[in-house]
Amino acid sequence: MPGTNALGSFLKARRALVRPEDAGLPALGRRRVAGLRRDELAALAGVSLAYLTRLEQGRDRNPSEQVLDALGAALRLDADLTAHLHALARDASRPNGGLARRARERPAPGAGSLLDAWVGIPAYLRGRRFDVLAANAPAMALAPMYRPGRNLVRDVFLDPYARALFPQWDAVAADSVAALRAVAGADLGDPALRELVEELSAASEDFRRLWERHDVRPTRYETKEFAHPVAGPLVLRRHSLTVAGTDGQVVIAYQVEPGTPSAAALARLTAPGPDHDATRLP
Repeated sequence: MPGTNALGSFLKARRALVRPEDAGLPALGRRRVAGLRRDELAALAGVSLAYLTRLEQGRDRNPSEQVLDALGAALRLDADLTAHLHALARDASRPNGGLARRARERPAPGAGSLLDAWVGIPAYLRGRRFDVLAANAPAMALAPMYRPGRNLVRDVFLDPYARALFPQWDAVAADSVAALRAVAGADLGDPALRELVEELSAASEDFRRLWERHDVRPTRYETKEFAHPVAGPLVLRRHSLTVAGTDGQVVIAYQVEPGTPSAAALARLTAPGPDHDATRLP
């Protein structure tokens, strides 16, 4: 996992994803590298090849905002990826490289009571490393991975139940990795985060491939599909609510469209009773 030269790793990874023809360059003959060559990116961004080489090798850590914007445009980065590029550059310029040890996460005060008050609405509290810090009964009925103590990204890639639960598993997996990158930002020196990424990179080829893309996509409002073994198909709307006064904790809550089959299925699933507890499922 890149820790001391995250900026360089990002530039090289994103350069490999840009097809020459998409950047207005001729794609003639066989190419020895995937995507853009270093000299092609330098020309597109209006910087010297020597300077770009120093950036990618970590020998220059203070690019200007104008240079970063030019690199972002040449790499065809969206707003999220461009903001991430700037964050990596700011972090690289710090004397300690941003390698800060973070304390063990604890749920925000009162978060558990708030979640429990949302009757019939699956909701859980997610930490900055995607650990589930608190959850209400409907969330735990929806999926075992929403139980406190579980890690969402680890379960997506290593728990077979998750692959069966999400009909669009490929999209969920890609979004999970991109959201983890978005939350981590430039803070890739956090030991717990580093251990998580190293564990998943060793255990899952899918995770390793997606992590190496350096995609960044914050968790946002979207529709998510479930294939629940008890309730059947569910289509839920996911909301992400930042918890003030915390270091990146968010509440994830799921709502359903009233009067739909999903609403009836969710009502059955979240009705009181042990038969609806997904934590008992394999």
